[in-house]
Amino acid sequence: MTDKNKINVLIDGRNFTVVGNGSEEYVRGLAMYVDEKIKEMTSKNARLSGSMAATLAALNITDELYRTSMDLKSLKSEAKAPMEEYETLVNKLEEAKSRIEELEKSCNTYKDELLDTKRENENLNKSVEKYNQALAIKERELQESQNMIKKLQDKIFDNQIELIEIKKELEEAVKSYDNERNIFNKEEV
Repeated sequence: MTDKNKINVLIDGRNFTVVGNGSEEYVRGLAMYVDEKIKEMTSKNARLSGSMAATLAALNITDELYRTSMDLKSLKSEAKAPMEEYETLVNKLEEAKSRIEELEKSCNTYKDELLDTKRENENLNKSVEKYNQALAIKERELQESQNMIKKLQDKIFDNQIELIEIKKELEEAVKSYDNERNIFNKEEV
């Protein structure tokens, strides 16, 4: 059994004893609100009797209650659609979480592959560097060899010129020898 509270309140200068389940603060708050509404009515028109002011205050409070009730119905109606979609949204959220997990796994796999590729790339770059160094050495050796070949070709050329000159000298010497021999032979004949 619920205990009911008896609370004394003052409304429009009169004492009332209110019996209810609400807390004392709640009941006093309601009484103050009604008292303010009645005072508001009498401040607008001082010729109103207490019962007329109370009736107009009740009408205004009822208007507020009605408007609030209509707003509440409207809000409940607006809130109904999202609440009905709640299960669908929860399912979509679970699907999205599952998809995110799959994507994270794929991302981690791609990260691992990327790291492996980077390592492989670094190793290949080191190999390329070694080959470039070896190539540079071979190019220097080739250049040195080409220089040596050029020098040797120049020497061969010089030697061929010298050989040609020696051949000419030899031919002239042979001619000269033959001429002298012929001269001696003619004298003897």
